[in-house]
Amino acid sequence: MNVQGQIKEYITSQPEPKRSDMQALHSIILKLMPACKLWFLDGKNADNKVVSNPNIGYGLSTIKYADGKTKEFYKIGMSANTSGISVYILGIDDKTYLAKTYGKKIGKATVTGYCIKFKTLKDINIEILEAAIRDVE
Repeated sequence: MNVQGQIKEYITSQPEPKRSDMQALHSIILKLMPACKLWFLDGKNADNKVVSNPNIGYGLSTIKYADGKTKEFYKIGMSANTSGISVYILGIDDKTYLAKTYGKKIGKATVTGYCIKFKTLKDINIEILEAAIRDVE
């Protein structure tokens, strides 16, 4: 199955209202990043063991490790979690930036160094989330 098929299957497998929120968020991110590379990570490692929640990824960046090695990865990620949805914004060096810049304005969400976690889209200010996503482009 191709990446678009995996993404569609993942979103449709979610219970409502999370399914509708994830579909809406997927559309919003694609509108903000229309030509981006799409990713789907099933959350399993090389041994087929579950190590994380599945993730939908958008965009392309190169991660540089301390030992000099590099790895291509996505810039924006979205994942369902037990209480709602997580949006990952990767590649920000200052781990306090997201919380300082968007934390007070985004609404009912937990904002960490690279993650914005919320229960439903109606709990947050979508325009602020869009600004945070555009910020990495």
